[in-house]
Amino acid sequence: MENKATMTNSTFQTTIEDTTYNGWENYETWNVALWIDNDEYLYKCARKCYSYKHFVDYMMFNDGTTPDGVKWDDINLNLVELDEMMEEL
Repeated sequence: MENKATMTNSTFQTTIEDTTYNGWENYETWNVALWIDNDEYLYKCARKCYSYKHFVDYMMFNDGTTPDGVKWDDINLNLVELDEMMEEL
């Protein structure tokens, strides 16, 4: 007689409220990261830079916005998260 083990998988929400935006701290940080990671030209330029601030200066984006209207130097950007992203490119 065969002995078959049954495994039950269950998932549950560990927190009531997810306060992040797709894993990023906020919409502004997510939007900027999305454009850098999904636009070939921006991605290639970002790979040449050592930090997010260097990228903004290199691209001369100080007064510009993403195509979605988020300022490249928005005060809400999480620069630590963006610098970590830049290191992984």
